[in-house]
Amino acid sequence: MPVTDRPLAVSSLELDLDVFAGPLDLLCSLILREELDLLEVDLAEVVLTYLEHLEARDELDLEAATEFLVLIAALLELKSRLMLPGEELDELDELGSAEAADELVARMLAYLRHRGAAGWLVEAGAEAQRSLGRVAPLPPALRRARMSAEPQAAFSTDGLGSALGGLLRSPAPLDLGHLAAPRVVLSERLALLRALLRRGSFAFDEAVRGADRMTEAVTLFALLELYKRGEAGWEQAEPFGPITVRAGAGVRRSEVAA
Repeated sequence: MPVTDRPLAVSSLELDLDVFAGPLDLLCSLILREELDLLEVDLAEVVLTYLEHLEARDELDLEAATEFLVLIAALLELKSRLMLPGEELDELDELGSAEAADELVARMLAYLRHRGAAGWLVEAGAEAQRSLGRVAPLPPALRRARMSAEPQAAFSTDGLGSALGGLLRSPAPLDLGHLAAPRVVLSERLALLRALLRRGSFAFDEAVRGADRMTEAVTLFALLELYKRGEAGWEQAEPFGPITVRAGAGVRRSEVAA
């Protein structure tokens, strides 16, 4: 039997028996489907084949060995029931060949479930180990210093009192006098627009030249108010082009591109 670096799965263990030749999982499948009589299978040869495999590898895979022991024990139990059909068994052990086969399948499935759960726990544990924080020593500045024979005060009483008093005093209010809040009056913007409309037309940029964003917004609102009253209208030849404001009652509204 060839030796490989990868552990051999027990289910794929190659057998060469008198009544069967092939992997162990195929042998179990034929037995459970009753296509091969378990009484004709020499289970001792199966055990010897597995021992030869272990001797050739010169190592023991505990997981694979456990799987083999569970499987061969279930086959031995099933074969013993088939060999002693007339023996009086306890109430829980009175199983026929069909029930024994079902029990073997149930045990194998339960083993596979437990094996899968164990594998998941191993992966979860390995993942948790990768997220553990590293324990580092304290910085030298925070390490506990040895007390000298004659300890000396690091701070005076007056200094500590002054520091604590500073924490208890309320801080002075912030001076916001240097911050000027913009003040825009709608009536002033309306008066400016009416003064410009006396010329017949003007560019909207002229009404907001040098103004801040708040003033521009209020000026636009004032222009909309004049349009609602029929005192002004506007037009724009192209998107993002200059806006021309014209005076007149009942002026047709032109769409202004955004």
